[in-house]
Amino acid sequence: MTQTIMIVEDEEKLASLLGDYLKQSGFDTVWIANGTEVVPRVRERQPDLVLLDLMLPGRDGLDICKEIRTFSQLPIIMITARVEEIDRLLGLELGADDYICKPFSPREVVARVKTVLRRSVEQPTPSAGGLTLDPDRYSAQWQGHDLDLTVVEFKLLHFLYLNPGRIYSRTQLMDRIYSDQRIVSDRTIDSHIKKLRKKISAVAPDQELIHSIYGAGYKYEPPGG
Repeated sequence: MTQTIMIVEDEEKLASLLGDYLKQSGFDTVWIANGTEVVPRVRERQPDLVLLDLMLPGRDGLDICKEIRTFSQLPIIMITARVEEIDRLLGLELGADDYICKPFSPREVVARVKTVLRRSVEQPTPSAGGLTLDPDRYSAQWQGHDLDLTVVEFKLLHFLYLNPGRIYSRTQLMDRIYSDQRIVSDRTIDSHIKKLRKKISAVAPDQELIHSIYGAGYKYEPPGG
């Protein structure tokens, strides 16, 4: 099946150029120029990857990225002419899979698209290493034993599980888990992680799946990883 790339870019000539190169590489493309249209179209069309410009009319690319991450883990590559380090880091914190600065070669963009898509396909399966996760039911099991997680505990485990080996700070985890932007203490995450570890340990005492990284945050390591 042909993969669809959503190009979110208000510069028509640039969007057309990217579209031509992507089509030559075998992709279908959808072009959107206004930021307010992106989230509804993502929900409707469910593209395989989004090329998301940072500066858009109607709505900022970082804000769009953050909302998409509240309901989907589809790959997102952010594109911008703003090279300030704070924007680069913030873009990745909000869930972007990659970041490309203008000016760029269209061939480079196509190569990045292929790399990110390949990486997303290679993510662990929902039942890797004895751990089975069902996002529709917020259900988690270890080798058939129910972990009996709360919704927040499941969201934490599921997000870390989908990004093995990557360290996330408490603030990053709060942004992912509490999509309604409620104000909570960063120690709230510590409490949820502690309870989550306790429940995992009850059925898998010889496994340490969630690791604390001093001064940085937490990461998930698959069994045997």
